[in-house]
Amino acid sequence: MTPDGRVTHIEPDVFVRYLERTRWFGGKGRPFEVAAVRRIGEVPHDGEDAGPRVVIELVEVAYSDRTGGTEVYQVPMSFYTEPESRLDHAFIGWWDEPGYGWVHAYDALHDRDAMDGWLRAFDLAAQEPGGNLSDDDSGLRFHRLPGHDLDRTAHSTLFSGEQSNSSVAFGEDCLMKVFRKITPGVNPDISVHQVLTNAGSDHIAALYGWLDWVDWEADAEAEERGGTTMQLAMLQQFLRTASDGWDLALTSARDLFAEADLHAHEAGGDFAAESARLGEALREVHDDLAEHFPVDHRGPEALTELADAMGARLDAALEVVPELAAHAEPLRAAYDRLRGLGGLDVQQIHGDLHLGQTLRTSLGWKIVDFEGEPAKPLAERLLPDSVWRDVAGMLRSFDYVPRVVERQLAEDQPEGANQRAYRADEWANRNRNHFLTAYADGELTEEQHALLDAYVADKAVYETVYETRNRPTWVAIPLEAVARIGAA
Repeated sequence: MTPDGRVTHIEPDVFVRYLERTRWFGGKGRPFEVAAVRRIGEVPHDGEDAGPRVVIELVEVAYSDRTGGTEVYQVPMSFYTEPESRLDHAFIGWWDEPGYGWVHAYDALHDRDAMDGWLRAFDLAAQEPGGNLSDDDSGLRFHRLPGHDLDRTAHSTLFSGEQSNSSVAFGEDCLMKVFRKITPGVNPDISVHQVLTNAGSDHIAALYGWLDWVDWEADAEAEERGGTTMQLAMLQQFLRTASDGWDLALTSARDLFAEADLHAHEAGGDFAAESARLGEALREVHDDLAEHFPVDHRGPEALTELADAMGARLDAALEVVPELAAHAEPLRAAYDRLRGLGGLDVQQIHGDLHLGQTLRTSLGWKIVDFEGEPAKPLAERLLPDSVWRDVAGMLRSFDYVPRVVERQLAEDQPEGANQRAYRADEWANRNRNHFLTAYADGELTEEQHALLDAYVADKAVYETVYETRNRPTWVAIPLEAVARIGAA
């Protein structure tokens, strides 16, 4: 390795082959090569009986397609001198490790013995002044917030099915989210959780700690400004018995479709009360964020810029989804109504809110994943925005739920399409209304309606592009919503 941690003894193709197998690598389907590998540290180790050696590599990927660009991914690895058959599914490669000999390397998040090192380090951090454990050899920094004692006997379990990050539960005590795609700077998932945890919010999973690393060589000015922080992981409360909000809503919609003669408010699985509670929870979270993050009131020019940006996104979407052209005029009219408003308040928000970002516990609703929209650069995700963007995201999610159920039923029961469409409208309208009334604590003003309508239209346009590119059979869902906007 070079003095700055650049890895030269591992063939780049080792990481190419591994990235292509993972769920969390965002470049699948694009031509790429591994441009550089940098070893940024080693999880503190307490000796021979403390598990395998665990290192963290940052793998820089360079794309050679028309879009081009680079991305950096985090790959923690555990080393063994002999093969570990229990970890065959997580095998990365084997090579001659300087000062260590031939090793078999595995993705450490699949390895319980390796994960115990993370838990031990977070536990030690709580005993240090300020809750900070800085390892001089590795350069890694483990941070802990006061108020929770970790269960050091807990075993780790890696969650399956995640798309962009990796989460590991430690027994029933806590959950560690490891950020796979790494961007320099403060991750809002950590900063927002830290503020809301310190504020005592009842509507999040409490933050227990986080792991970061300071890059002193990120650019020419890095050392002068005290280095560039890379946030690698966060440790938080594990809501083991919580139910996913999206799944609960789907069950409610299925219950309604199964009742031939009942309306939504009569069905046993009516979700309206939960929608109202979720609206109240979001309002309280937004209030806490407004209290602890800056709120900026911007004049009419900000609304003009917002309308222009929404119009530009529509122009781009029209190239991908030609069917939008029939609805372009009323969509632009919704955006143009923003130009006559007096101003806009912006603050810290969730940024990517939908039912899949909520959990229902015995104590109420929890909102999770404050990273913002993953496809956006970090600098954009850190920008303040209107609370109505979050509200619009949730309203669109309520619209998706019954439409998904409607299409699932249509596969087995082609007849009855009109009745199912009626039921879908009924479920969506009822839950949107209950959520919105609870969030606003009453009726919306004319100005709030204009803001919300524009954000809903903007979100639906985004969805048409997403579905066209990823789930073409679902594109009718947002297109139908766009048509309703036009009819209104």
